[in-house]
Amino acid sequence: MAPTELKELKDQLKDLQDKGFIRPSTSLWGAPVLFMKKKDGCLIMCIVYRQLNKFTIKNKYPIPRIDDMFNQLQGASCFSKINLRSDYHQLRVRDSDIPKTAFRTQYFHYEFVVVFWTNKCSCNFHGLNE
Repeated sequence: MAPTELKELKDQLKDLQDKGFIRPSTSLWGAPVLFMKKKDGCLIMCIVYRQLNKFTIKNKYPIPRIDDMFNQLQGASCFSKINLRSDYHQLRVRDSDIPKTAFRTQYFHYEFVVVFWTNKCSCNFHGLNE
């Protein structure tokens, strides 16, 4: 990694650990980390879970049509509001699966205690929102 990426990695790891999203790991799993540059120039941390995804059972969840969703709201008088700012980070990982979320960096080996992102997340998250 370039020096700017190493600094960003250190900052993001500290932030994730301060929020309680990750913890040090001794797992035998360990996905690599890389950075992608967004259009605005900021760096986003990506964890390459290709090996984990090979063993993951894919959920299928249809994307709802907006007109169907509005039709379901007709006559409703009680609504709830949830915070989607941290979307997946609001979902805890099952204790037995936490070691599988491990990733390795130049600084340490970590694992997620909340959902980060795998190929299964969007289906699970949409299903929970229903």
